[in-house]
Amino acid sequence: MDVNSKNTVLYVDDEENNLVPFKAYFRKKYEVHTATNAADAFAILASHNIHIIITDQRMPVMNGIEFLEKTIAPYPDALRLLITAYSELDVVIEAINRGQISKFLQKPWDWEKLSLAIENCALTYNAKRDLKLKNRELQKTNDELNKFIYSISHDLREPLTTMLGLIQLSKKEPLKAKDYENYFEMIKTCVLKQDALTRNMIDYYRNTHAEEIKEAVDFKTLVAGAYKYVRDHDKQIHFESDVEQTATFSADLFRLEMILKNLLSNAVKYQNPANQTPQVKVKITTNEKEASIIVSDNGMGIKSEYTPHIFNLFYRAGVPGNKEGSGIGLYIVKEAVERMKGAIVVESAPLVGTTFKITIPN
Repeated sequence: MDVNSKNTVLYVDDEENNLVPFKAYFRKKYEVHTATNAADAFAILASHNIHIIITDQRMPVMNGIEFLEKTIAPYPDALRLLITAYSELDVVIEAINRGQISKFLQKPWDWEKLSLAIENCALTYNAKRDLKLKNRELQKTNDELNKFIYSISHDLREPLTTMLGLIQLSKKEPLKAKDYENYFEMIKTCVLKQDALTRNMIDYYRNTHAEEIKEAVDFKTLVAGAYKYVRDHDKQIHFESDVEQTATFSADLFRLEMILKNLLSNAVKYQNPANQTPQVKVKITTNEKEASIIVSDNGMGIKSEYTPHIFNLFYRAGVPGNKEGSGIGLYIVKEAVERMKGAIVVESAPLVGTTFKITIPN
């Protein structure tokens, strides 16, 4: 639920004369649904996310308490309010025990009291929803922290261990010039790997904590900067771009840069060694509503069983020789896209290539 949207209310009453004024009175403040019987009410519950369920007690076929009781298991988060002309204590107790009602009002209702009761239910529902979201975010943060600890203990230490081993080997016996050259090249590879992982971790932190700042975006300049960033990794790859920016576009420039750099870097890392003409293509089109960004390559590709997981933190797809990737880049891409309220999909085939399709709202 969008925190800025209205709370949804379902009112069930077999008297149409009660439903019409109820909806007219509350429709500006809430999204109101009404039903004259339990069957129609359950149909509404099945097709809408109802936050507050209000029902009259005295109805044919199924009374209010019976109806509310049947909503508990399938819709546990909804708040329930019972309205009845009866004031017997046993009805109230039964409604609390069986229907798990939050409020109890008598007919004919007082509009102010009814309005206050619904408002209290809405506040309670929103508070519970916000608490659930915070708990979910906290759990996600804890999971990511555990993964980071593992990555730091393994991925950051691995290049250091390799370099230390090479240094120790070089001290044990005299080496030829060619041996030194090989050792230095291996040390360089370790340093670059550790530097890439460190950069990814910094990007992860910045993406998580940086405020969204919307700026005018020149996509041709953006693509050129991203190409320059990755070209030094492999000068043999043919880069191709097609940018059609027909409208002024405003978005989070920092995160757009992060997305393009990570996708291009990923395409460069996983080229097919058997391919004589490695290629990476970027196609961008814009309109007044959104931008479409497509990044494709003819590299190693990804097996279908791995694609649902490639955006997970520290996940490495089953690509032969996949020792260079940190498993952070695509996670950062997905998080950045979602923070800009965009969408991303991936299409890939082994030894054919991979295509990422992104839409970002203007």
